[in-house]
Amino acid sequence: MHSAALRLGMVAGEASGDLLGGLLLQGLKRRWPALLAGGIGGPKLVAQGFDAWWPHERLSVFGYVDALSRLPELLRIRRQLAERLLRERPAAFIGIDAPDFNFGLETRLREGGIKTIHFVCPSIWAWRGERVHKLARAADHVLCLFPFEPALLERHGIAATFVGHPLADAIPLEPPRAAARAALGLADGDTVVALLPGSRRSEIAQIAPRLLAAAQAMQRRRPGLRFVMPVVPGLRRQVEPLLARHAKDLSLSLLDGRSHEALAACDLSLVASGTAALEAALFKRPMVITYHLAWLNWQRMKRMRYQPWVGLPNILCGEFVVPELIQDAATPEALAREGLAWLDDAARVAAVERRFTELHHLLRQDTAQRASDAIAKVLAVDLVEAT
Repeated sequence: MHSAALRLGMVAGEASGDLLGGLLLQGLKRRWPALLAGGIGGPKLVAQGFDAWWPHERLSVFGYVDALSRLPELLRIRRQLAERLLRERPAAFIGIDAPDFNFGLETRLREGGIKTIHFVCPSIWAWRGERVHKLARAADHVLCLFPFEPALLERHGIAATFVGHPLADAIPLEPPRAAARAALGLADGDTVVALLPGSRRSEIAQIAPRLLAAAQAMQRRRPGLRFVMPVVPGLRRQVEPLLARHAKDLSLSLLDGRSHEALAACDLSLVASGTAALEAALFKRPMVITYHLAWLNWQRMKRMRYQPWVGLPNILCGEFVVPELIQDAATPEALAREGLAWLDDAARVAAVERRFTELHHLLRQDTAQRASDAIAKVLAVDLVEAT
């Protein structure tokens, strides 16, 4: 097969998957410039020339209750997508995270003779370990973000490759603090706190009010603090009423996206558990990790946990290097207290910066090169490489 003929199907189910997919596709196009890809994705993928047949927001669900209410729509999209991919026969399909949607799709495509690659090992080491059996049926190969995952998957007969994390390649080892502050209109001497409530509507509803109330409490104790809140552009209208209700006097800049600038500029982040917490670690920022679910979702989730940590920085370090305030512990008062504690302890901040620098080097593996090598082996063809 010549590189001009290489076509891939892809699905990224939400903002974090779209971010990973965009970085992956950018790297793959360096190797195969004529590569074509289509399926479900968001603006980061589209910016790399991806043909989005459905926008990724259609797959963004939060917890079991939300998923059940959207199930007929999700099943219809998955069926139509599978039919189109089986008709068009791409060289391979890459499912980016979104396991509850992608596993069923991948299984059908694999049974139909299309090679399937799953990008991001589901966190079976943290919760819902039984998903490994679905993964074994779904994927010809798994591209793993973290170094301990391939050995775990291989014990279940699943071929896997550690490719590192594309964010570790994209984020500089030395955060551009001064440039980010200038871009956001912040002075060098400002003490800046970034609030990152998540990228889903339900996360905004559950977590943003707590972060805003915590910020209000922090500002009462330290009137000079500055706050920035990056928000997925489509969710700005959901956030603005929350500002008026929970933080009308707060010295806060609401940003359309620009989360990397916010993290590079800040002294501290209060961040929802997920990809954003790992991004904060790669920017070497002290943080307080938080999360809050609807009661029914929490009752199910807490019974499935295998580890004491929820946040990726703590999981990867194997200890509580940063505090986590989850569910009932995620009160504005506790968030404010833990946040201010970072600002009063320069030695603790320096120690966590060193730890996160080590983590950054571990995850910085030239993901695009490793991933394209693995994909070429799965396809088992002599693909012409970019010169």
